[in-house]
Amino acid sequence: MHPCGLGNSKARDISACMKVLRDEYDGNVPDDFDRLLALPGVGRKSANLIMGDVFGKPAIVTDTHCIRLVNRIGLVDGIKEPAKVEKELWKLIPPEEGNDFCHRLVDHGRAVCTARTKPYCEKCCVQDICKKHI
Repeated sequence: MHPCGLGNSKARDISACMKVLRDEYDGNVPDDFDRLLALPGVGRKSANLIMGDVFGKPAIVTDTHCIRLVNRIGLVDGIKEPAKVEKELWKLIPPEEGNDFCHRLVDHGRAVCTARTKPYCEKCCVQDICKKHI
């Protein structure tokens, strides 16, 4: 296994982020999505994780696993860009359920709707609405 070479840039982002948190936020993590996005090294996925898991605010994490599953199931149609998938899911998922939905989706993708093996459609709790199964 070989490192991908991102260690230095990640370290630089972490250091810069910690300085911003210290200097601009008195060492506290902001609970505002746009302020989180403005932090060095923080993207949509991290900002949404922090909003949902840390602050308990409405959030939808659209990582590669989420994008794969919602396209496979048919909740979105051929959309690959995280921000666009997130926007479409906000139309379907009640805000108070967004964070839990994403965690359940990850679990479902690991246990049932797998990526590297054939999905276990016979065990799927959403097979009656799944685009792949129908």
